[in-house]
Amino acid sequence: MAINTVDDVAMLALPPGLDPDLLRSFVLIAEGASVTRAAQRVGRTQSAVSMQMRRLEEMLGHALLVRGAKGFSLTPQGAWLLERARPWLSMHDEILANFRNPEVTGRVRLGTPDDYVLLWLPDILARFAESHPAAELEVVCAPSTELLERLERGELDLSIYSAGNELRGSGPGLPLWRGPLHWVGSAAHAVHRQTPLRLSLAQPSCIWRRAATEALDSAGLPWRVTYSSSAQMGTYAVVLAGLAITVGLSAPLPPGLRVLDEADGLPRLPEFEIALAQRADTPAAVALGRHIIDSFRHEPGGLPNRAC
Repeated sequence: MAINTVDDVAMLALPPGLDPDLLRSFVLIAEGASVTRAAQRVGRTQSAVSMQMRRLEEMLGHALLVRGAKGFSLTPQGAWLLERARPWLSMHDEILANFRNPEVTGRVRLGTPDDYVLLWLPDILARFAESHPAAELEVVCAPSTELLERLERGELDLSIYSAGNELRGSGPGLPLWRGPLHWVGSAAHAVHRQTPLRLSLAQPSCIWRRAATEALDSAGLPWRVTYSSSAQMGTYAVVLAGLAITVGLSAPLPPGLRVLDEADGLPRLPEFEIALAQRADTPAAVALGRHIIDSFRHEPGGLPNRAC
């Protein structure tokens, strides 16, 4: 072949493009440690998916997966690729969906506890609005138990909520994220040294409240709830004033608060899950649910997507 221009030289120097199907199979194997499950998800035979992985490794010149007693694990090169393949596939799918699917219109009603709003929602809502500018979004903040009740009554289309041990792996929704609860106290006061321990918590049905009081009871520490609030910011305000301690996520915390732990004389708190429950199957609700699931998959502590 004759090489006549600089562009011809550049084209010859470019490596072959990565096939999204190869990357998708790789990600599914890496997340589930199983070629069989990955093959079921992509609708191919196990041998076809195994061949895809050989092609991908040959193309990149590195081993990506290692078979062990408990399935496949990642090599260092495989871990590097997985971290970058997830957002790349997400963008790839979003581009195709934007041009292939009809414009998403209509109103979608999303419920969420207020403590998740600043932590996770800005990115989710920004991406949803950019992809579906004709859709109208309504966000309702309330405690998880109230959100699930409103969802059941048809007042919400989908809701993010806190799931306790009794809902983990079952419940009405899809697990999105798992992480520990933490005691939160004032950085300027030692309220956690007082007896009985004064608590600022949500309503009695809140799973965080139950986790806190059960942990204190198991440790034999006396306590009393002196302040109640249906919103996390309300409990934080009381803690900032040096009047009580509360429970919450480790970060980001408002200035003036700090995480308390066993070194402060407090018992370890259990892990909990954040889940997504969806009632409506309108195009807008389905699209928003997809954005939420995808965003949490890329978070530290995010759970593999078992919904699609």
